[in-house]
Amino acid sequence: MASRPAVTPVKGYYCDSARWNAYVPRPCDIVIATAPKVGTTWTQQIVSLLVFQSTEPKPLQIISPWLDNCMRDNLAETLALLEAQTHRRYIKSHLPLSALPIHDGVKYIHVARDGRDACMSFLNHINAYTPAVWARLDAVAEADPALASPAPRPPRDVRGFFRHWITPGGTANAEQMGDCFFEIERSFWAQRARDNLLLVHFNDLKADLDAEMRRIAGFLEIDTPAALWPSLVQAAEFEAMKTAGADLMPGAEHAFEGGHATFLNKGVNGRWRDDLTAEDLALYQSRVEAELSPDLAAWLEHGRRGAGRSAAFGGQAD
Repeated sequence: MASRPAVTPVKGYYCDSARWNAYVPRPCDIVIATAPKVGTTWTQQIVSLLVFQSTEPKPLQIISPWLDNCMRDNLAETLALLEAQTHRRYIKSHLPLSALPIHDGVKYIHVARDGRDACMSFLNHINAYTPAVWARLDAVAEADPALASPAPRPPRDVRGFFRHWITPGGTANAEQMGDCFFEIERSFWAQRARDNLLLVHFNDLKADLDAEMRRIAGFLEIDTPAALWPSLVQAAEFEAMKTAGADLMPGAEHAFEGGHATFLNKGVNGRWRDDLTAEDLALYQSRVEAELSPDLAAWLEHGRRGAGRSAAFGGQAD
């Protein structure tokens, strides 16, 4: 039974929260729920390493399916894939927590990143779409009278895309833009005191991967032999993931020009500093001040270590 059903439905070009209505949870399931391009795949790989206690790369898009992905037509196929899994399941979502059912026996991991970094990473992501991806987005739009059809194409240049991303009320791929980003972060932050929710930040993963993996392992109640631990951490490093990219993301070339090498791009922060103007950054700051509490804004920009406000994390600062 859900301890709290979904509150706010989401349906757009990418996500349909109604797909979770058919989800049958198992005790100890894991849901990795994030905004796009904030370290989702990185966290899936960390959880995969912990669950299987092995450095052997697993095909993440298959073994950890994105359940709310409405570009994938066959929901029954995804549910059958999950039902057939005998290991501890870990499922991906790009929904706000308000659009997800919360089950007491399920563990939820939310990963976040500074919005400017998420925006720049998403620009690289969307600019690499193959015609096949746009065709799937157009098919979603054509099937839903509430969506503009064909799916609008956002600007491809950095400043144009950022202005589109940050402007409230944008319609092109709206649930992947700034409106949804801020809603996702507010929704998880509001529930951060839940025992079955862990907040993780991209900056903290970058600063001390070993320590953050230990936080995740502790939250998931997974014990790892000391002799095995260093190899798991090494396999979770970004360069190791790029090396194993063909195994982690088989078939990525069908969705992205350059395949897994494009999807697993650079894993760095701050690229926006060279491309956005003072006026652009003022727009971002204004939106942050309007949308987020000071504690949430500090955490999104800096992570746990940099925010300096451990008391605001509801017991998650350790």
